[in-house]
Amino acid sequence: VQLQASGGGLVQAGGSLRLSCVYSGRTFSSYTMAWFRQAPGKEREFVAYISRTGGSTYYADSVKGRFTISRDNAENTVHLQMNSLKPEDTAIYYCAANAFVAVSSTAYKYWGQGTLVTVSS
Repeated sequence: VQLQASGGGLVQAGGSLRLSCVYSGRTFSSYTMAWFRQAPGKEREFVAYISRTGGSTYYADSVKGRFTISRDNAENTVHLQMNSLKPEDTAIYYCAANAFVAVSSTAYKYWGQGTLVTVSS
């Protein structure tokens, strides 16, 4: 299994970005997909997950109402649409895959390389 994240960049506060993560390997639809982030000097934290079929999503309180996770099982891709971005959203964003839903990073077996999101004030 390989995960390749992209879409990060520099954006002003209030702006939007869309992250993408392309999956390579065994059946994509067998995995829950999630996004985590890690800000400088801080621990990696959960952002959102989406179930294998896309029927269930869950968000961290800090991003609820601003971020939307989605997946396209035909394209082996998961997206994170980020709106109303704040400086505190600045972090490296990682996509991850796992056989079951979880919010703990230690539960996820497969990780992408990360993409940097910087939000200026």
